[in-house]
Amino acid sequence: MEELVFIKRNDAFTNSKVIADGTGVSHRKLKEVIKKHTKDIETFGKLYAPYEAESTGGRREQIFILNEPQAAFLITLLKNTEIVVKFKAELVRQFYMMRRLLAEKQTAEWIETRKQGKLIRKDEANVIQQLVEYAKDQGSSHAEMLYMTYSKLANKMSGITDRETATILQLNDLSTMERLITKVVLDGMSEGIHYKDIYKRSKERLETVNGWLPKEVVA
Repeated sequence: MEELVFIKRNDAFTNSKVIADGTGVSHRKLKEVIKKHTKDIETFGKLYAPYEAESTGGRREQIFILNEPQAAFLITLLKNTEIVVKFKAELVRQFYMMRRLLAEKQTAEWIETRKQGKLIRKDEANVIQQLVEYAKDQGSSHAEMLYMTYSKLANKMSGITDRETATILQLNDLSTMERLITKVVLDGMSEGIHYKDIYKRSKERLETVNGWLPKEVVA
């Protein structure tokens, strides 16, 4: 399932659009429920709808940001269908994971792991810059996209979408992937192989290593 919870002001939140999409309730109807029960919802904290987003109809719509107890209470106001129950279980799981991450981010180990990861990322970026010039020499007209291409590959193999919301294990996995990319790219350029084949080789190596890495288990 997609990411349902995000970090804002060093706390975990979801929003009314996420809940509407996940429960199959129209966002308009869900907002009516929120407005009807605002007083009760705000016993868990003040409601905020500080931004608007383009709806599919081209109109701008209000989206409420909800903390964990607000979201949990709101869902109790919806009809208890199978899809609502399934969504609530996933939302609870993701809030738990995000709370655990926020606690982990305060530890010296996470801070040091992130610091070392930045140094490894810098080394990789320097090598990718060499690859960009290498690809241009081979006729690539979109060589600058290689930064994004390799970043997406490393992130995907590490199971992350944002380094600032990654666990220590994920950050360590990411560093492993980025070290490997650096080596494969350097080896590929020294062998004179095509830049597209260097990417294919990198992807294959990362997929192999990913199969060996330990996976996180939710307690």
